[in-house]
Amino acid sequence: MTSYPAPVGFAPSYAWIGAPTTFNGTNNITGGDSTKDNLNQWYSPGDQAYIIVASAMVVVMIPGLGFLYSGLARRKSALTMIWVCMASFSVITFQWYLWGYSLAFSAQGTSGFIGNLKHFGLTNTLGAPSPGSPLIPELLYAFYQLQFCATTAAITAGAIAERGRVLPMLVFLFAWATLVYCPIACWGWNINGWGFKYGVLDYAGGGPVEIGSGMSALAYSLVLGKRQERMMANFRPHNVSLIVLGTVFLWFGWLGFNGGSAFGANLRAVQACWNTNLTAMFAAAAWTILDWRLAKKWSMVGWCSGTISGLVAATPASGYCTAWGSVVLGVVTGVVCNYATKIKYWIQIDDAMDVFAEHGVAGILGLLANALFGATYIIGLDGVNTGILTGGWIDHNWRQLYVQIAYILAATGWAFVISLGLAFGINYIPGLHLRASEDAELIGMDDDQLGEFAYDYVEVRRDYLAWTPASAEPRREGDMDMPMHDRHGISAQREMLMGKDPNENSSQDSGEKHTGIGGDRHGMKYEEREKEKHNH
Repeated sequence: MTSYPAPVGFAPSYAWIGAPTTFNGTNNITGGDSTKDNLNQWYSPGDQAYIIVASAMVVVMIPGLGFLYSGLARRKSALTMIWVCMASFSVITFQWYLWGYSLAFSAQGTSGFIGNLKHFGLTNTLGAPSPGSPLIPELLYAFYQLQFCATTAAITAGAIAERGRVLPMLVFLFAWATLVYCPIACWGWNINGWGFKYGVLDYAGGGPVEIGSGMSALAYSLVLGKRQERMMANFRPHNVSLIVLGTVFLWFGWLGFNGGSAFGANLRAVQACWNTNLTAMFAAAAWTILDWRLAKKWSMVGWCSGTISGLVAATPASGYCTAWGSVVLGVVTGVVCNYATKIKYWIQIDDAMDVFAEHGVAGILGLLANALFGATYIIGLDGVNTGILTGGWIDHNWRQLYVQIAYILAATGWAFVISLGLAFGINYIPGLHLRASEDAELIGMDDDQLGEFAYDYVEVRRDYLAWTPASAEPRREGDMDMPMHDRHGISAQREMLMGKDPNENSSQDSGEKHTGIGGDRHGMKYEEREKEKHNH
């Protein structure tokens, strides 16, 4: 590499200072006795400050997911989507403090599958170098990793959209974090994990975070069942502005998610942020162009969906891949994940928030990209892994591809099967039936589960035939010009409000033949092709 002389009067060269004192190893469990020693001496204040800020950035992703899901849902279930994301943070904080961190990252657990309870209740978790990086103390590492588990849980919570009860989901998430997230995190990130020893390259969570959430949400949706199709006429996201707001919150947090996974204020963190933006923006462009070809209109929801799929793909790859590799990954992700949204129609699983397509599939693509575009010089930018880890095919490490595939298959199978078993089991516990009643689905989850609403008026559906006519005379209490059951444009809903069985005397406008894909361009296109096949 050619070097160039520095400008006159500018002296950029300086000795890297690092931590004030090298860790002496006298106490590998706690880092020393804080009543006698200054445990901060083992770490750079800049690295610690950066990871604290990165942790706070990742927390913002949780309400971001709530806003995203809320905007994608209908008004009558908008607040429930925000509530379940925020409530999941409470559940995961307790789980992670109790035993989650220990099960995922305890260096004393040597099974290769899951850790032990050496750090139960954050005991023995203080000032020793973290199992993830010697640049930060274990106490800070445990806090940072809490945000990862909590964000993954909030992603998974999107599976309940518009027909699931919130309490069973929270019970599920506690068990899921213990039996799904912690084992997969141990495989790829624990120094004793089988994936870590095998040479898996998973920078910020393609396995535990993205595949874990995508496959778990798919399994939960399978057990939960599809939304009532007769209630899906004219369905479309109720608030695109909320979708954009949620996407921006996620984007901001993702820079802490991926940048902070370098575990220090270093060049690898900067490269990870660059790669994250590159992958996200090229994925957004690819997705939006694909949507434009169908309707010849630009889609804001499409741009947000592409951005999120790109951010997801960058999660396992941003700290390993080159910048040009991230561009390729972004384009491929935008195209593949766009088409992956059709899979739910093929397999007949109502993944309402497209968690599988945008998280599960994109996470797999990011892990595969590490085998192709991972570079040793990118890995060494943190000053810790210099010359220790090898990249992928760029560095002629041909075996990396099958290593990544083995990890993908293991994480995919484990997350889906265990989540499916948990959801089935919880569904049979008295009082924890996963699904709300048909009447509850009609009135909305906000009314049924919370008793509060996202807006200061009662939900008015798009399929109402008419509003109450205006009148010059003041209305008296109890007056109503049109009965409530006559305000629904779908007869099945009118009959339900009147206490009748919607399956009796169903008319042609009952919506029973509706596929529930109104507003989804790909779904409608798929429906048209299927009708053409049957006609031929």
